[in-house]
Amino acid sequence: METTIGTAGLPAVLDLPAAPVRGGLVVLHGSHAGQRSHFLYAHLARLLPRAGIAVLRYDRRPRVDGHDVPLADQADDASAALTELRRHVGAVPVGLWGFSQGAWAAALTATRHPVDFLVLVGCSGVSPARQMRYGTAEQLRRHGYGPADVVELTRLRALAEDYLRGDVPRAVAQAELDVAVRHPWFPLASLPEELPATPGTWTDMDYDPEPVLTRLTCPVLLCWGETDAWIPIEDSLAVWRRAARDAELTVARLAGCDHAPTLGEGEDLDSVSPQYERVLLGWLDRLLPPAG
Repeated sequence: METTIGTAGLPAVLDLPAAPVRGGLVVLHGSHAGQRSHFLYAHLARLLPRAGIAVLRYDRRPRVDGHDVPLADQADDASAALTELRRHVGAVPVGLWGFSQGAWAAALTATRHPVDFLVLVGCSGVSPARQMRYGTAEQLRRHGYGPADVVELTRLRALAEDYLRGDVPRAVAQAELDVAVRHPWFPLASLPEELPATPGTWTDMDYDPEPVLTRLTCPVLLCWGETDAWIPIEDSLAVWRRAARDAELTVARLAGCDHAPTLGEGEDLDSVSPQYERVLLGWLDRLLPPAG
C-alpha cells in the first residue's frame, strides 16, 4: 500500500504480510541509494512479509544544494516512519534496518524513538571522515596503486577535511586539488575537483557514533561482507563491543560479499547473498513471536 512519511510527505510503500503480522521493519538508506525502489529494499519487501514481517520503505529526503542529508534529519524521518508503521501493525515488535550511512541514522533514531531491534548492514563504528579515509585508501590498493599513492591520497583528504572544518583557507586546499586531479587515481578519491565555496558543508563529517551506541539496549544484528572495501570492520566492531554493552549483539560475516550483501558485488535482486537471507530470517525468527 502507498503512503507518505512525516510532514515532508516522503513517498512510501508498506508491504504487509498476508498472514498475521509478527513484526515490522522500517528501511533506512545508503547515501547513494535513496529511492524506496532500490533493489536491497525491494528484496526485504519480497522476503520478509512471507515470514510475517511488515516492511515500510520510503524515499529519502532530497539533498539541498548538493549537501548530504544530515543524520539528525534522517533520524527525524525514520521516527515518523516508525509512527506510520505502528499505525498499521499495532503492538508487535518493530525495528529498523539500515544500510551503510543508514546504519548511523538507524542507531541514532533508536536513541530517540525506542525500537525492539536493529539490523545494520555495512555499518561503520567510526566517523564518516575516518570511514572515507579508509574506504578511498582501500580503493587505491585494490586498483593496484602503491603505498606512496595512498599516502598522497590520505594527505589530500585530510587537507580537504580541514578546509570543510574551516581550518584551512580554500585557496590552499584548492591549489592542492588542482594538482591532484592529474593523478590517474583521482577518480577513486571521492573528492570534488572544485571545493564548495564555503566550509561547513559536510555537517556530519566528524560525527562520532560511539556515544550513541552506549545508549542502545535492543538486540542488534550486524552484517558485514567479509571483503567490505569501505568499512574498517575490526575497528567498527571494537567500537560496538566497547560502547554497546547493554545491547545484545549478533555479528555475521557474509562470505563472497563486499559492502553490500550481494555476491560478486552484484546490484540486483538475483545477486543477494543466500547466506544473508538465512542469517536475517533466522535471527528475526528467533526474536519475534511465533506466527499465529
